[in-house]
Amino acid sequence: MTPQPTVFVVDDDEAMRSSLKWLIESVGLRVRTYDSARAFLASYVPEGGTGCLLLDVRMPGMSGLELQGYLARADITLPVIIITGHGDIAMAVRAMKAGALDFIEKPFNDEALINSIRRGLDYDATQRAQRLRRAEIATRLGQLTPREHEVMNLVTDGKSNKEIAATLGVSAKTVEAHRARVMDKMQARSLADLVRMALVVADATD
Repeated sequence: MTPQPTVFVVDDDEAMRSSLKWLIESVGLRVRTYDSARAFLASYVPEGGTGCLLLDVRMPGMSGLELQGYLARADITLPVIIITGHGDIAMAVRAMKAGALDFIEKPFNDEALINSIRRGLDYDATQRAQRLRRAEIATRLGQLTPREHEVMNLVTDGKSNKEIAATLGVSAKTVEAHRARVMDKMQARSLADLVRMALVVADATD
């Protein structure tokens, strides 16, 4: 069962946290609130379910921008939505350039905020699914022998069995055997499926 997504709210203003909690829960979403960046970091588990982070840009101690930077350095890819006052627009723009998904100005429009949160949750779910897919493919690749790796690379480059045999200095029958084992170990239903897996791996290393 997929864990329910969580909206993490980090804001030092108690009234704002309460207001945001009520609003987010009113549309059926799970929410957790924190009064500081440190409190959030003390309880957040990156391996948990999907979610997004609603973050006040200006807070005592660790600021919103500093928390965003910390998460990036720790390779924690939780989508960030910045909450900003009118005087903090420049900071919000900096946050966007650093990878924040959106920024919402105070006083905010409830519908606009909820729409932004839903986009954040959708984005996080998509990214997590892609990371899981890459991990599964990497595990399968790890089962290939060096020769099977060579054959897979040549197959996904569009080479025929005859061309692969000439390149590797083996018989076409040997190539067919290696190719069959590659398809089996990679759990590829077709050549197109195998090519898609190769592209996922290539994208991850770019």
